[in-house]
Amino acid sequence: MNPSDPKTTDINEIKRPRRWHILVFLLPALIVYTAVMILPLIETLRQSFFNTVEGQYTFVGLGNFKVLFGDPRWAADFWNALKNNFVFFLIHMAVQNPIGIALAAMLSIPKLRFSAFYRTAIFLPTLLSFVIVGFIWKLILSPIWGVAPSLLDVVGLKWLFAPWLGKPDSALIAVSLISVWQYIGIPMMLIYAALLNIPDEVIEAAECDGVTGWSQFWKIKLPLILPAIGIVSILTFVGNFNAFDLIYTVQGALAGPDKSTDILGTLLYRTFFGFQLQLGDRSMGATIAAIMFLIILAGVSLYLFVIQRRMRRYQF
Repeated sequence: MNPSDPKTTDINEIKRPRRWHILVFLLPALIVYTAVMILPLIETLRQSFFNTVEGQYTFVGLGNFKVLFGDPRWAADFWNALKNNFVFFLIHMAVQNPIGIALAAMLSIPKLRFSAFYRTAIFLPTLLSFVIVGFIWKLILSPIWGVAPSLLDVVGLKWLFAPWLGKPDSALIAVSLISVWQYIGIPMMLIYAALLNIPDEVIEAAECDGVTGWSQFWKIKLPLILPAIGIVSILTFVGNFNAFDLIYTVQGALAGPDKSTDILGTLLYRTFFGFQLQLGDRSMGATIAAIMFLIILAGVSLYLFVIQRRMRRYQF
């Protein structure tokens, strides 16, 4: 086509139609998300810089953060909750995700019988209410009327039983493993989908080279699903540092015994809303929430700008 041709000029001058319908469809979700997530987040961050001084609501800058980190009473509870939160996260990373990857690898075996039943059975607990899960596991692990001692006695391991939820040394591990049991289906399904997405040509080429079985998984499949494993890891990080419901159901707002299961979510709840004799403090609660937001933001940023870039070479 000749650019000097009038017909060509007319075609170039024709404007593409504006797709206003995209904005129309996105606007309701954007309004709801802004009202429910963005505005409360902005207000929480703003409130962390204010406090009541001599009866007046005053801008204190970083004063609330100095109190949280420097005051002995506040600092002890905060650092204990932060430490427990990291332990809670590490248990999920060390137990939940590796088992989820192993289950996904076994379920992806073509000749496995009843694989659909196994997937459903493993994923089903994620659909249960955390209230039901917490209540059931409290009954199971109860040393008075629980079934755990009887089940261990059947296999001759009753001597291993202890009131795990009632001991400070084991309560956090027990609650973490309950959470692992409930949510292990999520990493399993994500990794399973990633394994099914591997092109058949790659698997056939590996089999032609004599790479089969678990050797094929470690050498071929695992490097190809690293992006999915990264997504699972960051979802685990965000979910664990937002955790609250299961610990609140199993151990209560005080996250006992002796605050051994206290994490940032339960500390935020007691601080913001108050509990028993503790009065609620909106400013300090907002400060704890701001710290949680910054921790999650730092973890997500590290994944997006550092880890994900290094894993792109494994993507097709």
